[in-house]
Amino acid sequence: MPQKFVESGCLYIVSTPIGNLADMTERALGVLSQVDLIACEDTRHTQRLLNHFTISNKTISLHDHNEHQRQDYFVQLLQEGKSIALVSDAGTPLISDPGFHIVKHLREHQLNVVAVPGACAAISALSVAGLPTDRFTFEGFLPSKSGARQKTLANLAHEERTMVFYDAPRRAIDTVEDIVSVLGGDRQVVMARELTKTFETVHSDSAQNLLAWLAEDPNQLKGEMVLIIEGKEKDDKAISPEIASTLEILLEELPPKKACAVAAKIYGVKKNMLYDYALSLKN
Repeated sequence: MPQKFVESGCLYIVSTPIGNLADMTERALGVLSQVDLIACEDTRHTQRLLNHFTISNKTISLHDHNEHQRQDYFVQLLQEGKSIALVSDAGTPLISDPGFHIVKHLREHQLNVVAVPGACAAISALSVAGLPTDRFTFEGFLPSKSGARQKTLANLAHEERTMVFYDAPRRAIDTVEDIVSVLGGDRQVVMARELTKTFETVHSDSAQNLLAWLAEDPNQLKGEMVLIIEGKEKDDKAISPEIASTLEILLEELPPKKACAVAAKIYGVKKNMLYDYALSLKN
């Protein structure tokens, strides 16, 4: 008797390979074979995947432009006991891909949503980058225009966590130029391109050296890319905005030494560090 992979009245968020079809999981294949309907970011793209695995099933488009229109229809299908699989063109759905509005809407109707884990470009790249992984932030796609991209990077200039981005290799040189300009040429950057595919490349260097490497090899400006940027080195002498705000209020009512002593007691930090900040305000 064939294994049962799906339950009625359930939406399955199914991860698909980001390049190497051998990364397709047994469970994902089972779910795609047994659901009543497969919702695809691009039905033509997904059909090639289904054909490869000889899966014959109904598909329906689900993308940024029709997601809101589909949500009530999906509610109806699940309430009728149907099962649906949601896939993106590659990797894990909803990670910079459509699906959020559908999942949120179904959750609001107390309907069942189940993850079928698998490939994800951001996590795959992070795992081989050689940068800290205990704390990281995923920032999605960088803006395509330089001004907006520089603004995004400037807002993250003091981020201490490892930062993960998606970007198009064709504009990689422009992006790394902005990283050098905004974050500095010494900031460590990892470019993971065409992961799991024939021309997979993971290159790690300072932003300045990475820029020179890209300029020398036009082949690196093709395919899909994950960009990972080292977080800002923690400054043990820096004080948080919250402590600074409290200290500034205390300084309005108390002498510097007393204000620093009170703030140090509240936040459990050293008085000397606060006193240096208080003097910098006075100067």
